[in-house]
Amino acid sequence: MAKNLSCKTPNSANNRSHACNKSKRQQKPNLQVIRLEDGTRVRISAKEKKTSMKNAA
Repeated sequence: MAKNLSCKTPNSANNRSHACNKSKRQQKPNLQVIRLEDGTRVRISAKEKKTSMKNAA
């Protein structure tokens, strides 16, 4: 099981139709599972993954 490393949570928003009907929906964060050098698996957001890969190189 992967540990959740980022503190991102789903946002709540509305779906709006052309008739201005609204219904609740969730905008979920883009969480990716990566494996660290010591073998542990963690879940981080795609933006954090991209930033860490950029800083590592």
